[in-house]
Amino acid sequence: MTTGVALPDQYTVRPPEPTDAKALFELLSAYNTAVIGVADLTLDEVADGLVEPGFDRPTDGWLVLAEDGRPAGYAIAFGLGNRQTVQVEVTSPDPVVAAWLFEQAMHRAREMGRERGHTEITVDSCIHHADERLRALLTGNDFTIGTTYHRMRIDHAADVIAPATPAGIVVRRGTFDAAGRWAAHQVIIDSFRGQFGFVPRPHDEWVEAHDAQVTFDWSQLTVLEAGGRAVAARVCSDLYVEGENCGYVAMLGVLEEFRGRGLATFLLRDTFALDARAGRSGTILNVDTNNPSPALGLYLSVGMKPTLVFDGYRRVVPTA
Repeated sequence: MTTGVALPDQYTVRPPEPTDAKALFELLSAYNTAVIGVADLTLDEVADGLVEPGFDRPTDGWLVLAEDGRPAGYAIAFGLGNRQTVQVEVTSPDPVVAAWLFEQAMHRAREMGRERGHTEITVDSCIHHADERLRALLTGNDFTIGTTYHRMRIDHAADVIAPATPAGIVVRRGTFDAAGRWAAHQVIIDSFRGQFGFVPRPHDEWVEAHDAQVTFDWSQLTVLEAGGRAVAARVCSDLYVEGENCGYVAMLGVLEEFRGRGLATFLLRDTFALDARAGRSGTILNVDTNNPSPALGLYLSVGMKPTLVFDGYRRVVPTA
């Protein structure tokens, strides 16, 4: 296990600020390009992350600067729910800086847990499958793979036929009122419960987080109802419009008792038709291959194909 790493003298460190978005984007996109050949993020995504509700920049983020003032490394520790699960992200082309950042993030993760009275916490970190440097850092610190994610994509022809609405289902698009948002959020919580890394957010924070996203507005929320009850929900965004001219399905959930009725397939094909009509080149989503429901098979069956692979690493650590 890596311990006691010192930050080399030529570097300085401070918390990140919203004004760092452009410089951070350059660091992160250069790192990703070296690993997988593409930037795999946008400036809006980086900017949103810096003002994410629940992220306390002074305590939960570290920006390492080189002597010329440019970012040389970045890390965050993001606590979920009651802080019994903490997500850690580390980026630096310098292995020593990455190791130092990792130690800071892990120390803060334990501190979060202690603040909430936990004797142990779960720390998760998701990396590109091709990132051998970060893989070595995580496995060298006793992290193991908990799941694998696939980035899925389908490309659209000029015309995509919209699917027929399933019998007995009412489609609610653009749910702006508080009751509709609450119902959609509850569907997402119930349908994702038990999935790797999923921790329900407090409803107010969930709404605030969506309000803060530059690439999202509430017209991109769709709810399916059966008998007046919300039974499925889909959250889309423009996350990949800037970089790939693609729509993005951020979350799609169907209550367990309503699965097997074609609701997820309807929501996917409906998304494809909407994206094609909007002039999008395709539609993108991420899927957990260990999802309790057979999600990967569903996405393959509607013509989506994997384009990138990510590994979700996990370690349970004592807070003392």
